[in-house]
Amino acid sequence: MAITLSAPDKAIAVAPPNPRLTMPQVWGIVMLAPYLLVFLAFVVYPVGYGLWLARQPASYVALFNDPIFARAAVNTLIFLVLGINFKMLIALFLSGFFVQQRGWIRWLSVIFILPWAVPSIPTILSVRFMFNPEWGVINQLIFQFTGDDGPNWLNDPAIALTMAIGVHIWKSLPFWTLILMTGRLAISNDLFEAAEVDGATWWQKFRYITWPSMQTLYVTCTLLSMIWTLGDFNSVYLLTGGGPADLTHVLSTLGIRYLRLDQLSLAMASIVCAMPLVLPLVYFMMKRLSR
Repeated sequence: MAITLSAPDKAIAVAPPNPRLTMPQVWGIVMLAPYLLVFLAFVVYPVGYGLWLARQPASYVALFNDPIFARAAVNTLIFLVLGINFKMLIALFLSGFFVQQRGWIRWLSVIFILPWAVPSIPTILSVRFMFNPEWGVINQLIFQFTGDDGPNWLNDPAIALTMAIGVHIWKSLPFWTLILMTGRLAISNDLFEAAEVDGATWWQKFRYITWPSMQTLYVTCTLLSMIWTLGDFNSVYLLTGGGPADLTHVLSTLGIRYLRLDQLSLAMASIVCAMPLVLPLVYFMMKRLSR
C-alpha cells in the first residue's frame, strides 16, 4: 500500500539541516581550542611517547632481572598499604578535632596547614638537614644531652623508608584533614543532639552517625591519595635519594634513577609497570563516585 505525503510533510522531510554554526557555538569552539591544544601537547603526546619508548619486550626483561626493581615494587606497596591508610586514619580523627568551634583551635589549624602550603623542596630538604649525622640539629641535641654521637639515620634502609613515609604523611596530612573536615561539617547537628539526648558516647556517635555519613568520602579520598602517591617522588627522592644502596626506591624514583643512568627505555618501562596498580584504583574510585 503506497503512502503519500502532503505538501507540508514533504517540505519537512526534504528540507536539509542548516550546516552553519550559531555564534555561541563558534565562540565555544574558539574558547575550547587552547585547552584542547594544551591537553594534546602536555598530556596525550608525553604519555603516547612514553608508551612508545617502553614498547620493547627486552626492556621489561632487563627490568625484571634488576633486583632493585623488585625492592622498589615492595617499597611502593608498603608506601601505599601502610603509609596511605595510616595517614587517612590520622586525618579522619584530626578532622574531628579541628572542626571544634574554639579560638585556639583555629590558630592551631593555621600552623597545622603550613607543611602542606609550603613547597616540597625546602620543607623536605630541611628535614634531611635536621637528620644529618655530622651537623644535624637532632644529633647535636643527642650529643648535648647524652654525650654520645647520634646514629646515621638515613644509612639504614628500614629507618630511611620509615622516615620517607613519615615525611609524606606530615606533608600531605593537612590537605586530607581539610577535605574530611568538609565532610564532617555537612552532617546535620540535629543527629548529634538527638544522640546526646539518648546518652550516646563519642564512639557511638562516630560509629552510627559520623562514619556512615563519611564512608564514601573517606574511601574515595584514600583511593585518590594512593593514585597521587604512585606518581609522587618528592618524599623519597628529596629525603633519601633512593639510598642507601638504592634500597629505598619506589617506582616513581626508580624511573629517575634509570634516567640518570641514560637508560630511557628502562625508565619508561618502570613507569608503565605502575599501571597495574593505578588502573584498578581508578576503576574503584570512579565506580564509587558513580553511585
